[in-house]
Amino acid sequence: MLTLAIPSKGRLKDNCNAWFAERGVVMEQTAGARGYRASFAGMPDVEVMLLSAGEIASSLLAGDIHLGITGEDLLREEAPELTGRMHLIKPLGFGFADVVVAVSAYWIDVATMADLDDVCAAYAGKHKRRLRVATKYAQLTRQFFALNRISDYRIVPSAGATEGAPAAGTAEVIVDITTTGATLRDNGLKILDDGVILKSQAQLAASLTADWTIEVRKACEALLTRLEPAGPLYSALAAQLPR
Repeated sequence: MLTLAIPSKGRLKDNCNAWFAERGVVMEQTAGARGYRASFAGMPDVEVMLLSAGEIASSLLAGDIHLGITGEDLLREEAPELTGRMHLIKPLGFGFADVVVAVSAYWIDVATMADLDDVCAAYAGKHKRRLRVATKYAQLTRQFFALNRISDYRIVPSAGATEGAPAAGTAEVIVDITTTGATLRDNGLKILDDGVILKSQAQLAASLTADWTIEVRKACEALLTRLEPAGPLYSALAAQLPR
């Protein structure tokens, strides 16, 4: 069967349900209201799994599912280079958020990544240790900082509210996700002028390492054609799938 994973709770799940319903695809939960399996009415060859947004990204990368809906930020954190691993089929127009670099609002002389590079070098020279960057997005952070030729820093994994790390004294800089920037401002932080790493939204994505049998491909083509009858969703995906 074709396996499709959607978020198991929250606004993303509600938006997914609404997005499918608008296209005449009705989801029926098969194991009660708190179950983790569902199906689409009239599509017996498609199994719907309800997973956390993070699990969907990792399952796509591992090839455990064929299709999934989750934030692009999570997909690119799992696989900064998507080629040969995942294919982004369609942005869905909800779940918007930016992954950003933020520093203390009191750092009046730091407005760009180049300014931050200067701070990192000065900090390392003064304190004999690297400036700390708190984040849940280690891969995206390393990639973006390398692009900006910043090396004098170290990542502090964030398990809680990342925006609180500077005030708590556990980091000087953060990389986090934001929708309006209000939470960052409330915590005395500002986004660098060129510090937007990724403008993310929910994506319908496919694993290129899953087992794409002939039957699964037919089920996928039927589903994607139903979702967008006039669009080339399946043909674009088929071009990426292994022969």
